[in-house]
Amino acid sequence: MTNKKKVIKILIVDDSPVALILLKRIISVSREIEVVGTAKNGLEALKLIPKVQPDVICTDLHMAFMNGLEFTREVMQRYPRPILVISNSVQKYDTQNVFQLLEAGAVDVLPKPETGLTSDYEITQQELINKIKILSGVKVFTHYRRNINRVKQENQPKIFVQNRKDKLVNIPIVSAKKTISQYCRAAKTIKVVAIGASTGGPQALKTILQNLPSNLSVPIICVQHISKGFLTGLINWLAHECKLPVKIASYGELPQAGVVYFPLEEHHLELNNMGKFVCSKTPFLGGHRPSITVTFNSVANFYGSSSAGILLTGMGRDGADGMVAIAKAGGLTIAQNEATSVIFGMPKEAIDLGAAQYILSINDITPVLLNHIS
Repeated sequence: MTNKKKVIKILIVDDSPVALILLKRIISVSREIEVVGTAKNGLEALKLIPKVQPDVICTDLHMAFMNGLEFTREVMQRYPRPILVISNSVQKYDTQNVFQLLEAGAVDVLPKPETGLTSDYEITQQELINKIKILSGVKVFTHYRRNINRVKQENQPKIFVQNRKDKLVNIPIVSAKKTISQYCRAAKTIKVVAIGASTGGPQALKTILQNLPSNLSVPIICVQHISKGFLTGLINWLAHECKLPVKIASYGELPQAGVVYFPLEEHHLELNNMGKFVCSKTPFLGGHRPSITVTFNSVANFYGSSSAGILLTGMGRDGADGMVAIAKAGGLTIAQNEATSVIFGMPKEAIDLGAAQYILSINDITPVLLNHIS
């Protein structure tokens, strides 16, 4: 006997009767998804959540009484679950709206068709269904919000450190702080930091970058999986939130200390034999361009034991093989832990491969990194 596939329960929140009808119609095309409730604003939706227990919430942004941003904050405090914001005001140029929503706890956004025509809604049908299916797989989302909010009140989490002599096998450490300080004293000098992230990445990147000092002595190279057209908004948002300049890497540029770099949209980012940036449109790797693994491999190849690789929240396994390359080169490797990951896919893959020297909460990554750099 085969097990019946679990139906994904959806709550739709939108003050437009037409939008409610259209969204309900196109979502209902999938047999794997059931719309269990609709609401006209955030206040109505908050009352419905305990009754219908949705797996995913789809909400508009601009609504009377309680808008989508306020609603997202309330949900994450009272009934944490994955939220997809579907709105006319999360277009590529709506940087402030998009990243305020992500910071509040929304997992993803989807712009409504600007025409509002039924035919244009139907064009986005498959993208919407795919996003809902992905969000329904966010198993640790509630832990992510809870731990981030109370991290200062909690004790240092359990940390795992790799032992290279034991073939990169994880060894649990009871006295985490003591072990970290000992390891840091023995570590080689870090000359570059590479960070990879996917779903939930913008919030995680902000947490790491905003706590780095303005006089940081190494460059930071970031690869974030993000929808086409949103990279400039992400860079502007991060630049506003942290002390370091944030920019797109230019072809032939030599990475400078204290600067955060991102690849060009839809380009891999590598280093040539002189350590200068190379931006290329070579084939996708594992469905991604830019690929975290491509960048990590290149960093490991040029910087060797002076490189650091950090793999953050995200679906799939991009970056895991790249972490192996950095670990084998003798560099520092850190994976975000499950409790603070929106999706514990990519970090888990790296951990399973034995490539993570440290498994840390998002708030503990920067202090450990700075200890190694200093």
